[in-house]
Amino acid sequence: MRRRLDSPELHPPSKSLFSILLDSEKQKFKTKKRKIQHSKNGLQYAKTVDNTWSFILSAPDSNAYIGIGFSTNGQMIGASAVVGWIPTDGKGQAKPYLLGGKSPGEVRSDQGDLVIVNGSLKIESVSSRLYMSFQLTAGTPRASLLYAMGPAGFFPSSPGFTLREHRDMTTTTINYITGSQSVVKGSPHSKLRKTHGLMNMFGWGILIIIGALVARHMKKWKPTWFYAHIALQTTGFLFGLTGIICGLVLENRTGANNVSKHKGLGITIFVMGILQVLALLARPDKDSKYRKYWNWYHHNVGRVMIILAISNIFYGIHLAKAGSAWNGGYGFVVAVLVLAAIGLEVRKFKNK
Repeated sequence: MRRRLDSPELHPPSKSLFSILLDSEKQKFKTKKRKIQHSKNGLQYAKTVDNTWSFILSAPDSNAYIGIGFSTNGQMIGASAVVGWIPTDGKGQAKPYLLGGKSPGEVRSDQGDLVIVNGSLKIESVSSRLYMSFQLTAGTPRASLLYAMGPAGFFPSSPGFTLREHRDMTTTTINYITGSQSVVKGSPHSKLRKTHGLMNMFGWGILIIIGALVARHMKKWKPTWFYAHIALQTTGFLFGLTGIICGLVLENRTGANNVSKHKGLGITIFVMGILQVLALLARPDKDSKYRKYWNWYHHNVGRVMIILAISNIFYGIHLAKAGSAWNGGYGFVVAVLVLAAIGLEVRKFKNK
């Protein structure tokens, strides 16, 4: 008996041979065209012989690649996938991939740990619908499945068969015995991880830097520069504190064991931030003989803190394997701030 579930369709194991499954899927489309037309990805599977599983993934032929990933934890990174496409010349191709990261360069073809039966990987188009079939050798395939569809009009090509970012993806967990499945709405820690990154980036990596530039170059606007400096540094510190708390909670929930350096740098930056706040409370009068020592301490601790913060943000992006978008986005912001600082320094030098 077949079971049908919404987005994607899923059918539990049956005693049908793999070829019969493919024929029945094609026939089902022909006899129930209206119903299939409005579905998304469809999956049929069967355990044909001991430790051999047969799969058929189907999806509307929208002039794009289709793929299915097998993940240990429901995440894209680290999963192994099978991706197929039929370009305009009609010569279909399907390949295994290792999803090593979220940027195209980290998704590598002909890699991964799926044991695919030789000659079983195929893709064809029937009545405006793609059917990709393959067989895996496994005791039980991984229960976390990732379904993806690529951008319209793009097809991977040799030599690297690089994929572009998918335009649609669904994550599910299934029970191969009963055929039951549930759609996973994102990683259970994805929002916490993103909040951790954004809070630290905006706090330590942007607002604190802008506050330092205001203090160095805007002193002719008294006392506005001072209040602006305090407001920016306080807001940046609170954002950074929130980011650090999120990071500690995230470490506790995920049990991550590769973040000791990142965590150590974060705590060092936090301690420096506290020292800067305490230094403000102990700020000598302008005419005090100790004021020059205070200035030296306050300015240099701030500079070291900013350098460490920028470095740790990029290091955190690397650990999270967040991809080129995060690196490029924050790199652009840092470049703008550096150019602004250089420009202000040049103007200050000329005005002396």
